[in-house]
Amino acid sequence: MSQYRINRLILTGALFALGTFASGCSSIDRLSQIGEQPKLTSIDNPTTQPGYKPVQMPMPKPEVASYSPNSLWRSGSRAFFKDQRASRVGDILTITVNFTDKAAIANETQRSRTNTEDSGVTNFLGSQTITQPNKILPGRILTADSTASSDGKGSVNRQEALQTNVAAVVTQVLPNGNLVVEGKQEIRVNFEIRELIVAGIVRPEDIQSDNTIDSSKIAQARIAYGGRGQITDVQQPRYGQQVLDVLLPF
Repeated sequence: MSQYRINRLILTGALFALGTFASGCSSIDRLSQIGEQPKLTSIDNPTTQPGYKPVQMPMPKPEVASYSPNSLWRSGSRAFFKDQRASRVGDILTITVNFTDKAAIANETQRSRTNTEDSGVTNFLGSQTITQPNKILPGRILTADSTASSDGKGSVNRQEALQTNVAAVVTQVLPNGNLVVEGKQEIRVNFEIRELIVAGIVRPEDIQSDNTIDSSKIAQARIAYGGRGQITDVQQPRYGQQVLDVLLPF
């Protein structure tokens, strides 16, 4: 066996071992769930999830509440009667996700350049006195020619739309009164789970009287819509192909 084939076998074995190691735990879990529906995740407190961090944003200077004599109104209050909209940690509000994105971009760039340098020197250091000078020295000294050109084209044509509703929970109240909300929804149809995650910061004033808010009014919005299950698994490339896509330079 040639050294080339040995090197190829070693490389293939290394890639296979790497792919097996990367997908080991995941593959074992998937094998144990063959023939079963994907399980829904349990309802947990979002603040106890791994990686959760309280949101910190620039805050204005705190204002001291002042009360007027013989008055039930307090300066800084948003309403005279109790507001039924979400305002405290643990309250629930409905987020109307209405996301429509459309973009069409086309770019083309062309560039060309031609350079020619010719010194015009034909008799360099007495080259005429040398027998057969053309074999020793060139006819012209310091002569250079270069040509460069490039042509690049690119286009983007994207259209996305997502319309749905999801209930979110207030996880944090910032010092200025803004609310940090997070909502997660999972729907299982046969062997496929569709999940929607919405998170961000909202102003209490933007919450409608029916305790709903449009997703366009969420600051630092994070919206994720995807799924997992048999259909999603078939649409994904295999682990070995993903490893090769990362490692191969061509």
